[in-house]
Amino acid sequence: MQEILNQFDPITLDEMSGIRLMNRTDTKFVTTRPMLERLLAMARHDYFAQAIGGQRIAAYFTVYFDTPDCNMYTVHETGHTNRQKLRVRSYVDSHLNFLEVKTKNNRGRTKKKRVALDDFNPDDSARFDLQADCYGEFLHQYLRYDPQTLCRQLENRFDRITLVNKAKTERLTIDTNLRFCNVATGRRRAMDDIVIIELKRDGLQPSPILHMLRDLRIKPHGFSKYVIGSALTNPNLHCNRMKPKVNDIERLLNHQTL
Repeated sequence: MQEILNQFDPITLDEMSGIRLMNRTDTKFVTTRPMLERLLAMARHDYFAQAIGGQRIAAYFTVYFDTPDCNMYTVHETGHTNRQKLRVRSYVDSHLNFLEVKTKNNRGRTKKKRVALDDFNPDDSARFDLQADCYGEFLHQYLRYDPQTLCRQLENRFDRITLVNKAKTERLTIDTNLRFCNVATGRRRAMDDIVIIELKRDGLQPSPILHMLRDLRIKPHGFSKYVIGSALTNPNLHCNRMKPKVNDIERLLNHQTL
């Protein structure tokens, strides 16, 4: 994988500062590592690869918060398009941490608001105090839930490749080595062979990756790390609507095509 990524022209975080896409449309695709290698070989002349300290694969950690009865999960699982998620996202290699509120509206657009954290340690996330006064104003402004009702529900780790098209109008994030740990149940699940590709555009800008995905027969496929990770690690959750997606993931893990 690293050998293929080294064939991409690099782009730095500073150069990407104008491509934040905080109000965007997202399209997700699910595939396997061998198919990803084919896709990267096809895309190497049309995209930059983000490089941080010379590294083109970055480690991420996330902890998701929800109500004790997992209302945020339920709202998503039952098909409501107007929904929110609350998480802490840690860019492990850069030592940057953010408290983030993601809101998806009924027109399919995602808005993300975040605030930097100075007191978060991804190796000891239980010590993070969501109810601290310093986060109150941010959460009151952007979150529909009372922070007093929320607790840690799910942690996940993954490795991310970030590509930017040469026109700098989109970002493509590629997540591998997904690992989940459910705080509520203690169950863990690794999905090392699964690859989650997410195309992030401001509106419906033309994208060079789409025809490559079509050529490889990689089709759009919804995948929420929080929802899928929760469904796979918490047997107490209702997941009838998610069952087809969970079954698709299981087939890919068993090296079958979708």
